[in-house]
Amino acid sequence: MTLPVSAAVINYQTPDLLETAVRSFRRVYPQVPLLIIDNGSQDDSPARVRRLAADGTPVVTMLLLANNVYHGPAMHRAMTHLNTPYIYLFDSDTETRKGGFLEQMVDLLNRDAQGYGAGHIVQVNKRGFRSDRGVPVPASAYMLLRRAHYLELPPFIHHGLPVLQNCTAAAARGLRLYPFSIETYVTHFGRGTAERYGYGLGLRSRLDYLLNKLGL
Repeated sequence: MTLPVSAAVINYQTPDLLETAVRSFRRVYPQVPLLIIDNGSQDDSPARVRRLAADGTPVVTMLLLANNVYHGPAMHRAMTHLNTPYIYLFDSDTETRKGGFLEQMVDLLNRDAQGYGAGHIVQVNKRGFRSDRGVPVPASAYMLLRRAHYLELPPFIHHGLPVLQNCTAAAARGLRLYPFSIETYVTHFGRGTAERYGYGLGLRSRLDYLLNKLGL
């Protein structure tokens, strides 16, 4: 069965992690079109991406960006570049353990025209911090989104939580996110890129943290 899904992974100077993320995903879903975006890396990542794409042609394609536009805008590039009804976005610090999850998440969204996304869902406040009162957002490390809805919403941005504005607008429109235990299929090792290079947010990140602590 051909899935109405394509996938995308973003890399910034973590070619060792990218190898695992791409090869493990392709081992499970060899026929799902996969876009690898390199975010202006200055190491040997572009060469590694070219090799991974060549190994998977024509299923695997690539975009080599000249500069680091950061994770959110790079995910936006994926959402506009690909054209399948659903897009699966995953991080370079993930490893796909077993298949079956894309089929189940597509089935969840196919049942509901207002279904926007599926994955590990958490609630956050207006600054993007976990909160019992707030809006639901999917963990961007491994999420499936309906592309048509995404294109009607604010794009992903450069932020500690790139999906925040997008999902806030989605909630206001009555679009729904469906919880799915994707962590039982895909391991997210966590902060693979951020641990090495940070988020590139400067004072804005510290200000958001402080204002959140003050309840503002």
